[in-house]
Amino acid sequence: MLTIAHLTDVHLSPIDGFTPRHWTFKRALGYANWLRQRRTRYDRAVLDRIVADMQAAGPDHIAITGDLVNIGLPKEHSNALAWLESLGPPQRVSVVPGNHDIYARMRGDPGAERWARYMSSDGEAAPSAAGAARFPYTRKLGRVALIGINSALPTPPLVASGRVGGPQLERLGAKLSGLGREGLFRLVLIHHPPLPGQARQWRGLRDAADLAALLTRHGAELVIHGHNHHNMLAWCASARGRFPIVGAPPAALARSKEHQPLARYNLYHISGPPWSIVLIGRGLAKPDGPIVEIERRRLIAPAVA
Repeated sequence: MLTIAHLTDVHLSPIDGFTPRHWTFKRALGYANWLRQRRTRYDRAVLDRIVADMQAAGPDHIAITGDLVNIGLPKEHSNALAWLESLGPPQRVSVVPGNHDIYARMRGDPGAERWARYMSSDGEAAPSAAGAARFPYTRKLGRVALIGINSALPTPPLVASGRVGGPQLERLGAKLSGLGREGLFRLVLIHHPPLPGQARQWRGLRDAADLAALLTRHGAELVIHGHNHHNMLAWCASARGRFPIVGAPPAALARSKEHQPLARYNLYHISGPPWSIVLIGRGLAKPDGPIVEIERRRLIAPAVA
């Protein structure tokens, strides 16, 4: 059995290094939103408790599906790199960026590229491809293959949508097909929900229909994502049968808004073949409460009428 821990949407605080050089209208709006809402709702102390509980569970690997930062500032990216290094080495931690990580154009700053060692394929001590060309990357953990997709891109103010893009979709199809022929468990990491209709238009994946068609054609065993700040479970059909698509709530949310779940992370116990997935969700059941088990279930596709 292999155990994968999943964290997402940590929105590390505080926002640091907001100098005039990086002022844009979008960042000004994002900073105002942080001051008004996120600053009091996302708690680093809660995230630290979540991480301590997760580390105590002893996962074999940690997967993080984006939004490590808030408004994409260089100092935020540097602070996020230090946090990643505190979780573990790149061989133990895999990351894909979210829309807050690739928030606006950086005028030559590397941005989330600072995390390149955590977003690279096996055997790449220094990633050979930069930016979008690196994705999807692949890491093999025994019989489990992690495939990291980048769905984030700079967007206008008040827009949080994403796009995988044709070239990345083409590379993804080849990887899924090849790994499927090897008989590996294919675990896909993406920030945005991958299926049409899973997010509102201004927040959703622009080419969700293309990605869904690709997943249907080539298959996967599990897809995990963040972005919507809710616990989500959907099923996608493929020639090998239906497989789960699971979204997790933010890992640092101390106070809820609009019935959002509080801070949580997921553990996946993967065994097989034949493949079996047990999902364990742990986090806050109430504000200022202890970290507890919230749910435990075996992910078995429901019967089709």
